[in-house]
Formats: sequence, structure tokens, C-alpha cells
Amino acid sequence: MEHIVIIGNGISGITAARHIRKNSDKRITVISAESEHFFSRTALMYVYMGHMKWEHLKPYEDWFWEKNRIELKKEWVESVDFDNKTLHFSSKQSMNYDKLILATGSIHNKFGWEGQELKGVQGLVTKQDLELLEENTKNCKKAVIIGGGLIGVELAEMLLTRNIQVTFLIREEGFWSGILPQKNADLISKHITSHGVEIKHRTELDKIVGDKEGNVRSIVTKTGEEIECELVGLCAGVHPNVDFLRNTALEIDKGILVNSFLQTNIKDVYAIGDCVQQRQPIGQRKSIEAVWYTGRMMGETVAQTLTGNKREYNPGHWFNSAKFFDIEYQTYGWVFNKPKESETHFHWVHQDNKKFLTISYDTISNKFLGINTFGIRMRHEKFDTWLSDERSVGYVISHLKEANFDPEFYKRYEASIFDKFQKEYQVSV
Repeated sequence: MEHIVIIGNGISGITAARHIRKNSDKRITVISAESEHFFSRTALMYVYMGHMKWEHLKPYEDWFWEKNRIELKKEWVESVDFDNKTLHFSSKQSMNYDKLILATGSIHNKFGWEGQELKGVQGLVTKQDLELLEENTKNCKKAVIIGGGLIGVELAEMLLTRNIQVTFLIREEGFWSGILPQKNADLISKHITSHGVEIKHRTELDKIVGDKEGNVRSIVTKTGEEIECELVGLCAGVHPNVDFLRNTALEIDKGILVNSFLQTNIKDVYAIGDCVQQRQPIGQRKSIEAVWYTGRMMGETVAQTLTGNKREYNPGHWFNSAKFFDIEYQTYGWVFNKPKESETHFHWVHQDNKKFLTISYDTISNKFLGINTFGIRMRHEKFDTWLSDERSVGYVISHLKEANFDPEFYKRYEASIFDKFQKEYQVSV
């Protein structure tokens, strides 16, 4: 019986295992040293905040794996012998495979800062990171978070529930303004600040200072300002977890290089999820995407290929969602932080500054390109259809009510958005 081995039990690896099982009787082994069972990584923060228990994060009952004949092995893979199709574990055991799927995920960035190995300096990606955070915040009064991204804002919200004072160091002029248009970023900065978080814009970390016991004592910015703290959260992005695979025949740049079928340069070896780098970027997507739903899509795609239905990876139109404290964010299509040539942005902001949106469109064709929504829930399938149909911005503006996902008795804002667009833009609707 063909043996398919998957390294990594995140959304990518487990989706691959489930769909391989749906379509075949092949032997499947999933290897991970992080946890006994697959869990919802995006819900880690709620365990720390006391909203959920660890067992609530498991989408499947423990018996699910045996019933579906998916073998789970808790091990660290130290090396892979691709020539002999053998995995070597830290326990000195080994395992052979016929087909290998690499789903090793990502790890938080470190940039060689002085003091980055001190106790109290950490990222927030894995279950072990969450356990370390519990230890590091037992007597913590003040934390500094480096980098203004989605993980950083989650960590800030978590720490505030423990009455820990939080300071953000952000290189940009607004929160996540490397991704969001400046007007969006400014409003998010104000919203985060309103929750008691101090944000230092245009500020970079120089070094982390420790005490005699090797604990964090403070950080120093590049302007020389020293800020006392007991915790430093490294939230300046993530990168593919592939170091143990370097210096092998596997072709790796920043991530594991794959073709459109998620195949690596080595026969019978595939890669999916955060650890992947597309040889040819898909449309305007980045070659590396550490996004939950793309990992899930890759898992299903490679499962189809390995069970006789060869399929190219096609993630479709870009979309994503997140949460900035109590403002929900969704994006569909492309809304770049700075409009490209022949593009423009339409901005609408409610008077409470907690509901706002930005729409991007082409000024020559009036084609709708994308939307960012904040505080107003929208339907994915509507925007996906409008993007596929290449609808005009006027059509989208006049049909926004169809995309609104908020419950029946929530207040609606489509009329206000429509009126502002008509007044400011000479575009037919």
C-alpha cells in the first residue's frame, strides 16, 4: 500500500490528509511535534484570554483520526533523506515514505537585534509560543510589541486582558499602512489607541536590554529612547519554516519552490501552505502567502493530485479577513496601500470612525478592482462574482445592499455610501 507522509498538522497538512482519505485507501501518516492533534491556530488568543479552553480548539474529536485511518506521530523531523525516501527524527527513529507532503508552516521573524534571545522575548505562532506567553506574563506589567501587523494586534488584545500595558513600535505612519491605504491605517491606529495601547509610529527597534539574570529589562529605539518592559513581542511578520531542509537537493529560496501543481523539484515530494513559494506568482498575489484559506486550498489541491485527479492550484480572487479589537475587517480583490497607475480609491467613513470602507477602481474603464470594509460585514460570494464578471464600480456601489451580511436589524449604510460616491466622483451608477 502506498504510504503518504505529511510533515505538519496545520490546516494545510490536515486538509490534505482528510481529502486523500476521502478519495483513497492509501496509508496516511501526519507528523508534528507541536501538538497531539490538529487545532485551530487562529483561536489561540482566546485560550489565553479565558474565552476558550485548549480542548475547544480541536475541530475533530480524538477518535476521528483512528476512525479515518490517519496515523498521527508526534516527532521532530531533523532531516530528510530524499534519495532513500527516509525521514530521520530527533528521537533517532526513522520512517520511510512513498510520497511526501511538506506542510511545515512558518515561524516569526528575527532580524538579528541585540538581546533578541533574552527571556521574555518571543513571537506568537505556535502552541509552544502560547505556553511560553503564559510563563512570560506571570509577573509582567509592561510589554513592547515590535511590528504593526495582524499577529501584533492580537497579542495586544490578549495582553490587555491581563492588565499589561502595551506599547507598539511601528515603522510606518499608520497601523499596517504597508498593506492598508493611509486613511484606513490612520483610523485603525486611532481605534487601537482608544483601547489604551500606546503606538509609536515611525519608530524602529535598535536593541533589547537584559538584566543580570538574562530577563528583558527594556528596549531602546533607533532614536535612543529607552522603554522599560518585561515582555517583547516579535510580531514583524513570519517566514517559511524550512531551515532544516536547506543544504539538501530540495530547491528553496525564501520558501520551498513549487510549480502550479505544488510539486517541488524532487520527484514524489510536494509542498503546501506557509512554507511554499510559487515559482511563478499567481496574478498579483505574492509568491509566499501565509494565509489560512490558501493553505486549506493547497491541501485539497495536492490531495486531488495524489489520488489520481491531477489539479493545478488556483486560489481565485484575493480575499482575507481579520479583526482589529472590535472592528472586523474584510478585503476582496485588490486595494493596494497606494493606488497604481489609472487606479483611484473612494473612501467612506461613518461619523463614529468604527465603520468605514475603501473601494478601488480603474479610472479609465471604471472597472471595480477591490474593496476594504471595516465594521460592516459583507458577503464573499457577491464580491467574488462581481470581480469575475468585471462589474463597474458604479454597479457595485448601487448594489452594495446585496452584499451586506449584517443581520436584519443592524443599521444599514448603503444610502450614505451611495450619496457620497455620487457627490465626489463623476462616475455613472
